[in-house]
Amino acid sequence: MVEQEKQMDNSPEVGTDTFEELVDSPESIEELVDDISAEVGVENMDPSSASASTADVGSSADASGRDVSPESEGLDGDTFLPSYADLEQTIQSLKALVEERTTQYMRIAADFDNFRKRTQKEKEDQEVQIKCSTISELLPVVDNFERARAHLKPQTEQEMNIHKSYQGVYKQLVECLKRVGVSPMRSEGKEFDPAYHEAVMRESTDQYPEGTVIEELVRGYLLGERVLRHAMVKVAATPEGDSASESSDQGQEDS
Repeated sequence: MVEQEKQMDNSPEVGTDTFEELVDSPESIEELVDDISAEVGVENMDPSSASASTADVGSSADASGRDVSPESEGLDGDTFLPSYADLEQTIQSLKALVEERTTQYMRIAADFDNFRKRTQKEKEDQEVQIKCSTISELLPVVDNFERARAHLKPQTEQEMNIHKSYQGVYKQLVECLKRVGVSPMRSEGKEFDPAYHEAVMRESTDQYPEGTVIEELVRGYLLGERVLRHAMVKVAATPEGDSASESSDQGQEDS
């Protein structure tokens, strides 16, 4: 561009006289225009093609001024928006997923609650079992204290002091057993129950109905409602004479 300006500066100046000569001679004007065009490097261009090129340049701008509207790309604006049916389907899918996850959560929560209850029950049963095993080892000691109290009769003051001493230990042991939930059975005079009693003897008597516990030979104990040890008892039985007479009376009635 600078070189062109220099060339134009070096071109002969057109004076007033020369301009008047050019006006009078149209052919000279055309020759002058051709010379200037050749010097600048501009070819003859069709005006229609020039306007078309200008329109193309205006419509196809680069990143700095490009028209990015959907219409310039040949796309409709609604193409980018989901339809109502698509939104409804998405909502239904999400609802189904929420229901599925809720059901899974409730199932897991129920399983965990059952596991917690089962574990708690197993723990309690284990504690009771350990307690039963430990206390069962102490019951023979309690039996010995009771036998000593029933059979030993202190004669002197010294024997009485000894008797009071071990009886104090016995009472303390019984109180400890009560605090942990141990209670003795009271079986005498009650009907024999295999859930609580163990019959080791039968005695014929008419003073008690048959099947009644006459005597408690070894005391039974309970830990809460659980049988810690069955009571060994003597059970009343019908006398043989009475049973024979009842049998004969029944035979006569049948005949």
